[in-house]
Amino acid sequence: MKPAPPTPIAAKKEELGDPSWNPDWDRIVEEALPPDMLSAKAARDVRPFCPRFATMDEADKRAFWAYFFQALAGAEAGLKPTTDVRHTEPEVAKRDTVTKRMVRSEGLLQLTYMDAERYGCDFDWEKDKTLPEKDPAKTILQPKNNLTCGVKILEDQLIEHKRPLLTPLSYWSTLQPGRPSYRVFAKQMTNVPAACRRSAATAAAR
Repeated sequence: MKPAPPTPIAAKKEELGDPSWNPDWDRIVEEALPPDMLSAKAARDVRPFCPRFATMDEADKRAFWAYFFQALAGAEAGLKPTTDVRHTEPEVAKRDTVTKRMVRSEGLLQLTYMDAERYGCDFDWEKDKTLPEKDPAKTILQPKNNLTCGVKILEDQLIEHKRPLLTPLSYWSTLQPGRPSYRVFAKQMTNVPAACRRSAATAAAR
């Protein structure tokens, strides 16, 4: 396991003394990654951000994905685990089939209780519904549950449905090119691990 470098928003928060990305969250992501997300298929998908992915060792590949999810969490929730938003836009203002309420996006990756049914995520509405809205004890707000669920959702997109990393069909609007939130995500992807940027000669000499 290797730690990921800080994204711009994480570096800024650290500079200001605000709560930022917890390095323990890197390990959560890295341990949750399935083999397919370290494969040649993944290398094609991440090439715009990590050109050397295919030639990197496994630890560096896992560190890239840890950085990726840090960037995604920065764009989605400002790296704050208790962030929650109820959207009013018609395309997303739908009823959550689990809570029976209007959909609320929650946690580092802005997920919903419906994702427990769709992707097998560890969210327990029966346990959470009696807790305050932003209680960090809620299963959906716990970083391990939220990030692990995010890995499952991205695996579904890349591997099961064979869709590219950046697509209008992505679960997250931040991964949909042309959307304003994508520009926020792209800005967070400007400090990827050094291994991603090494020249071919340097990589061959490792």
